[in-house]
Amino acid sequence: MQATRTGSLPVPGAALHYEVRGEGPLLLVSQSGEGDANRSDAMVDHLVDAYTVVTYDRRGLSRSVLDDPARGATLDEHVDDVDRLLAHLADGPALMLGCSMGAVIGLRLARRRPERLSVLVAHEPAIPGMLPEAEKLRARRELDEMREVFREDGWIAGVRRIAEILGIDPARQEVEPGARLAPLDASREADFTFFIAHDAVTMSRAELGQDEISALRQGPVRIVAAAGRTTPRQVFDYRCAEELAAGLGVAPVHFPGGHNGNLTHPKGFAELLRTLL
Repeated sequence: MQATRTGSLPVPGAALHYEVRGEGPLLLVSQSGEGDANRSDAMVDHLVDAYTVVTYDRRGLSRSVLDDPARGATLDEHVDDVDRLLAHLADGPALMLGCSMGAVIGLRLARRRPERLSVLVAHEPAIPGMLPEAEKLRARRELDEMREVFREDGWIAGVRRIAEILGIDPARQEVEPGARLAPLDASREADFTFFIAHDAVTMSRAELGQDEISALRQGPVRIVAAAGRTTPRQVFDYRCAEELAAGLGVAPVHFPGGHNGNLTHPKGFAELLRTLL
Protein backbone atom coordinates (compact mmCIF):
# COMPACT_ATOMS: atom_id res chain seq x y z
CA MET A 1 0.00 0.00 0.00
CA GLN A 2 1.24 3.49 -0.88
CA ALA A 3 2.39 5.57 2.11
CA THR A 4 0.33 8.63 2.95
CA ARG A 5 2.10 11.96 3.33
CA THR A 6 0.21 14.55 5.35
CA GLY A 7 0.58 18.28 5.70
CA SER A 8 -1.05 21.46 6.95
CA LEU A 9 -1.20 24.55 4.76
CA PRO A 10 -1.83 27.93 6.43
CA VAL A 11 -4.48 29.95 4.58
CA PRO A 12 -6.29 33.15 5.60
CA GLY A 13 -8.59 32.25 8.50
CA ALA A 14 -7.74 28.55 8.65
CA ALA A 15 -5.17 25.77 8.27
CA LEU A 16 -5.87 23.16 5.59
CA HIS A 17 -5.14 19.51 6.33
CA TYR A 18 -4.16 17.60 3.19
CA GLU A 19 -2.95 14.12 2.30
CA VAL A 20 -0.83 12.90 -0.63
CA ARG A 21 -0.54 9.33 -1.93
CA GLY A 22 0.98 7.73 -5.00
CA GLU A 23 3.25 8.77 -7.84
CA GLY A 24 2.50 10.31 -11.22
CA PRO A 25 0.45 13.26 -12.49
CA LEU A 26 -1.20 15.19 -9.66
CA LEU A 27 -4.90 14.45 -9.21
CA LEU A 28 -6.84 16.51 -6.66
CA VAL A 29 -10.02 14.96 -5.26
CA SER A 30 -12.47 17.47 -3.77
CA GLN A 31 -15.13 15.64 -1.80
CA SER A 32 -18.89 16.01 -1.46
CA GLY A 33 -20.93 17.07 1.55
CA GLU A 34 -19.17 16.56 4.85
CA GLY A 35 -16.46 14.45 3.21
CA ASP A 36 -12.94 14.97 4.47
CA ALA A 37 -9.58 13.82 3.08
CA ASN A 38 -10.31 10.16 3.90
CA ARG A 39 -13.84 10.00 2.52
CA SER A 40 -12.99 8.06 -0.63
CA ASP A 41 -9.89 6.13 0.46
CA ALA A 42 -11.14 2.94 -1.20
CA MET A 43 -11.41 4.70 -4.58
CA VAL A 44 -8.01 6.33 -4.11
CA ASP A 45 -6.51 2.86 -3.53
CA HIS A 46 -7.26 2.12 -7.19
CA LEU A 47 -5.59 5.32 -8.44
CA VAL A 48 -2.30 5.63 -6.57
CA ASP A 49 -0.36 3.37 -8.96
CA ALA A 50 -0.82 5.96 -11.73
CA TYR A 51 -1.43 9.31 -10.00
CA THR A 52 -0.23 11.43 -7.12
CA VAL A 53 -3.61 11.75 -5.42
CA VAL A 54 -4.20 14.77 -3.17
CA THR A 55 -7.18 14.88 -0.84
CA TYR A 56 -7.95 17.47 1.81
CA ASP A 57 -10.38 18.51 4.52
CA ARG A 58 -12.36 21.55 3.37
CA ARG A 59 -11.99 24.41 5.81
CA GLY A 60 -14.27 23.85 8.79
CA LEU A 61 -14.24 20.05 8.46
CA SER A 62 -12.28 17.58 10.58
CA ARG A 63 -8.65 18.73 10.81
CA SER A 64 -8.96 21.96 8.75
CA VAL A 65 -9.67 24.16 11.74
CA LEU A 66 -11.15 27.64 11.28
CA ASP A 67 -9.92 30.60 13.29
CA ASP A 68 -13.62 31.45 13.79
CA PRO A 69 -15.70 28.25 13.43
CA ALA A 70 -19.00 30.11 13.88
CA ARG A 71 -18.46 32.18 10.74
CA GLY A 72 -18.38 29.29 8.29
CA ALA A 73 -16.82 29.75 4.86
CA THR A 74 -17.72 31.35 1.55
CA LEU A 75 -17.47 29.64 -1.82
CA ASP A 76 -14.71 32.05 -2.82
CA GLU A 77 -12.73 31.02 0.27
CA HIS A 78 -13.09 27.35 -0.68
CA VAL A 79 -11.93 28.15 -4.21
CA ASP A 80 -8.99 30.20 -2.93
CA ASP A 81 -8.04 27.28 -0.66
CA VAL A 82 -7.80 24.91 -3.63
CA ASP A 83 -5.89 27.53 -5.60
CA ARG A 84 -3.34 27.81 -2.79
CA LEU A 85 -3.18 24.05 -2.28
CA LEU A 86 -2.40 23.44 -5.95
CA ALA A 87 0.13 26.29 -5.98
CA HIS A 88 1.81 24.57 -3.02
CA LEU A 89 1.82 21.01 -4.39
CA ALA A 90 1.57 21.06 -8.19
CA ASP A 91 4.31 21.88 -10.70
CA GLY A 92 1.77 22.79 -13.40
CA PRO A 93 -1.90 22.31 -14.33
CA ALA A 94 -3.44 19.49 -12.28
CA LEU A 95 -6.19 16.96 -12.82
CA MET A 96 -9.24 17.29 -10.57
CA LEU A 97 -12.24 15.21 -9.58
CA GLY A 98 -14.93 17.26 -7.88
CA CYS A 99 -17.94 15.49 -6.39
CA SER A 100 -21.10 17.52 -5.65
CA MET A 101 -19.81 20.39 -3.44
CA GLY A 102 -16.31 19.61 -4.71
CA ALA A 103 -17.55 20.06 -8.29
CA VAL A 104 -19.03 23.44 -7.35
CA ILE A 105 -15.56 24.48 -6.17
CA GLY A 106 -13.85 22.99 -9.22
CA LEU A 107 -16.07 24.75 -11.74
CA ARG A 108 -15.49 28.15 -10.16
CA LEU A 109 -11.75 27.47 -9.99
CA ALA A 110 -11.73 26.51 -13.69
CA ARG A 111 -13.46 29.79 -14.51
CA ARG A 112 -11.29 32.04 -12.34
CA ARG A 113 -7.90 30.31 -12.32
CA PRO A 114 -7.87 28.08 -15.42
CA GLU A 115 -4.08 27.82 -15.31
CA ARG A 116 -4.42 25.57 -12.24
CA LEU A 117 -6.25 22.75 -14.06
CA SER A 118 -5.95 20.70 -17.21
CA VAL A 119 -8.98 18.43 -16.67
CA LEU A 120 -11.95 18.72 -14.28
CA VAL A 121 -14.37 15.82 -13.86
CA ALA A 122 -17.44 17.47 -12.32
CA HIS A 123 -19.64 14.73 -10.84
CA GLU A 124 -23.19 15.95 -10.14
CA PRO A 125 -22.25 19.58 -9.41
CA ALA A 126 -24.79 20.72 -6.83
CA ILE A 127 -25.51 24.20 -8.23
CA PRO A 128 -29.25 24.94 -8.24
CA GLY A 129 -28.37 28.28 -9.83
CA MET A 130 -27.58 26.61 -13.17
CA LEU A 131 -31.12 25.22 -13.51
CA PRO A 132 -34.17 26.79 -15.17
CA GLU A 133 -35.96 29.14 -12.78
CA ALA A 134 -38.73 26.80 -11.58
CA GLU A 135 -36.30 23.95 -10.92
CA LYS A 136 -33.83 26.29 -9.23
CA LEU A 137 -36.47 27.57 -6.83
CA ARG A 138 -37.69 24.04 -6.07
CA ALA A 139 -34.16 22.81 -5.34
CA ARG A 140 -33.47 25.74 -3.04
CA ARG A 141 -36.75 25.15 -1.21
CA GLU A 142 -35.79 21.51 -0.71
CA LEU A 143 -32.40 22.46 0.72
CA ASP A 144 -33.97 25.09 2.99
CA GLU A 145 -36.42 22.43 4.19
CA MET A 146 -33.51 20.06 4.87
CA ARG A 147 -31.91 22.64 7.14
CA GLU A 148 -35.24 23.09 8.94
CA VAL A 149 -35.48 19.32 9.49
CA PHE A 150 -31.94 19.43 10.87
CA ARG A 151 -32.82 22.24 13.31
CA GLU A 152 -36.05 20.64 14.49
CA ASP A 153 -35.32 16.91 14.42
CA GLY A 154 -31.52 16.61 14.71
CA TRP A 155 -28.59 15.95 12.44
CA ILE A 156 -29.42 12.34 11.51
CA ALA A 157 -32.89 13.38 10.34
CA GLY A 158 -31.29 16.20 8.36
CA VAL A 159 -28.84 13.79 6.72
CA ARG A 160 -31.65 11.42 5.79
CA ARG A 161 -33.58 14.30 4.25
CA ILE A 162 -30.66 15.44 2.11
CA ALA A 163 -30.16 11.83 0.99
CA GLU A 164 -33.76 11.85 -0.26
CA ILE A 165 -33.21 15.16 -2.05
CA LEU A 166 -30.10 13.75 -3.77
CA GLY A 167 -31.87 10.56 -4.82
CA ILE A 168 -30.11 8.27 -2.33
CA ASP A 169 -32.00 5.43 -0.66
CA PRO A 170 -29.56 4.06 1.97
CA ALA A 171 -31.60 0.87 2.36
CA ARG A 172 -31.50 0.09 -1.37
CA GLN A 173 -28.15 1.39 -2.56
CA GLU A 174 -26.45 -0.78 -5.13
CA VAL A 175 -22.96 -1.51 -3.77
CA GLU A 176 -19.95 -2.95 -5.57
CA PRO A 177 -18.75 -6.29 -4.13
CA GLY A 178 -16.33 -5.63 -1.29
CA ALA A 179 -17.26 -1.96 -0.84
CA ARG A 180 -17.82 -0.84 2.74
CA LEU A 181 -19.79 2.28 3.60
CA ALA A 182 -19.05 4.37 6.68
CA PRO A 183 -21.71 4.05 9.40
CA LEU A 184 -23.82 7.08 10.27
CA ASP A 185 -22.51 7.44 13.81
CA ALA A 186 -21.41 10.13 16.25
CA SER A 187 -17.98 10.44 14.62
CA ARG A 188 -19.65 12.16 11.65
CA GLU A 189 -21.90 14.54 13.57
CA ALA A 190 -19.56 17.55 13.79
CA ASP A 191 -18.76 17.58 10.07
CA PHE A 192 -22.38 17.05 9.03
CA THR A 193 -23.41 19.84 11.41
CA PHE A 194 -20.90 22.23 9.84
CA PHE A 195 -21.88 21.22 6.31
CA ILE A 196 -25.60 21.65 6.86
CA ALA A 197 -25.23 24.90 8.79
CA HIS A 198 -22.73 26.52 6.40
CA ASP A 199 -21.62 24.78 3.20
CA ALA A 200 -25.10 23.60 2.22
CA VAL A 201 -26.20 27.24 2.25
CA THR A 202 -23.16 28.23 0.16
CA MET A 203 -23.92 25.42 -2.30
CA SER A 204 -27.61 26.28 -2.49
CA ARG A 205 -26.95 29.91 -3.40
CA ALA A 206 -24.20 29.23 -5.96
CA GLU A 207 -24.82 30.38 -9.53
CA LEU A 208 -23.44 29.19 -12.87
CA GLY A 209 -25.09 30.90 -15.82
CA GLN A 210 -25.08 29.80 -19.44
CA ASP A 211 -22.61 32.54 -20.31
CA GLU A 212 -20.17 31.13 -17.73
CA ILE A 213 -20.68 27.59 -19.02
CA SER A 214 -20.00 28.86 -22.55
CA ALA A 215 -16.80 30.47 -21.29
CA LEU A 216 -15.78 27.16 -19.71
CA ARG A 217 -16.51 25.38 -22.99
CA GLN A 218 -14.16 27.74 -24.81
CA GLY A 219 -11.52 27.79 -22.07
CA PRO A 220 -8.35 25.72 -21.68
CA VAL A 221 -9.68 23.33 -19.00
CA ARG A 222 -11.31 20.16 -20.33
CA ILE A 223 -14.56 19.82 -18.36
CA VAL A 224 -16.23 16.42 -18.07
CA ALA A 225 -19.85 16.63 -16.92
CA ALA A 226 -20.62 13.44 -15.00
CA ALA A 227 -23.49 11.84 -13.12
CA GLY A 228 -24.37 8.60 -11.38
CA ARG A 229 -25.82 5.82 -13.50
CA THR A 230 -28.50 5.11 -10.89
CA THR A 231 -29.22 8.68 -9.77
CA PRO A 232 -32.92 9.41 -10.38
CA ARG A 233 -33.17 11.63 -13.46
CA GLN A 234 -35.55 14.12 -11.86
CA VAL A 235 -33.46 15.09 -8.80
CA PHE A 236 -31.66 18.40 -8.91
CA ASP A 237 -28.10 17.07 -8.76
CA TYR A 238 -28.64 14.93 -11.87
CA ARG A 239 -30.35 17.83 -13.61
CA CYS A 240 -27.34 20.02 -12.82
CA ALA A 241 -25.07 17.52 -14.57
CA GLU A 242 -27.43 17.50 -17.55
CA GLU A 243 -27.48 21.29 -17.76
CA LEU A 244 -23.69 21.50 -17.53
CA ALA A 245 -23.29 18.85 -20.24
CA ALA A 246 -25.77 20.60 -22.52
CA GLY A 247 -23.95 23.91 -22.10
CA LEU A 248 -20.67 22.18 -22.96
CA GLY A 249 -22.24 20.56 -26.02
CA VAL A 250 -21.73 16.99 -24.82
CA ALA A 251 -23.66 14.17 -23.17
CA PRO A 252 -23.08 13.51 -19.47
CA VAL A 253 -20.72 10.66 -18.63
CA HIS A 254 -22.36 8.09 -16.36
CA PHE A 255 -20.29 6.66 -13.52
CA PRO A 256 -21.21 3.47 -11.60
CA GLY A 257 -23.64 4.00 -8.73
CA GLY A 258 -25.54 7.12 -7.81
CA HIS A 259 -24.63 10.44 -6.22
CA ASN A 260 -22.03 8.74 -4.00
CA GLY A 261 -20.71 6.31 -6.60
CA ASN A 262 -17.13 6.99 -5.51
CA LEU A 263 -18.08 5.36 -2.19
CA THR A 264 -20.45 2.59 -3.32
CA HIS A 265 -18.41 1.57 -6.39
CA PRO A 266 -14.81 2.60 -5.64
CA LYS A 267 -13.13 0.26 -8.13
CA GLY A 268 -15.55 0.86 -10.99
CA PHE A 269 -15.56 4.60 -10.36
CA ALA A 270 -11.75 4.71 -10.38
CA GLU A 271 -11.52 2.62 -13.56
CA LEU A 272 -13.79 5.00 -15.48
CA LEU A 273 -12.04 8.02 -14.02
CA ARG A 274 -8.70 6.73 -15.27
CA THR A 275 -10.03 6.41 -18.83
CA LEU A 276 -11.37 9.99 -18.71
CA LEU A 277 -8.12 11.42 -17.40
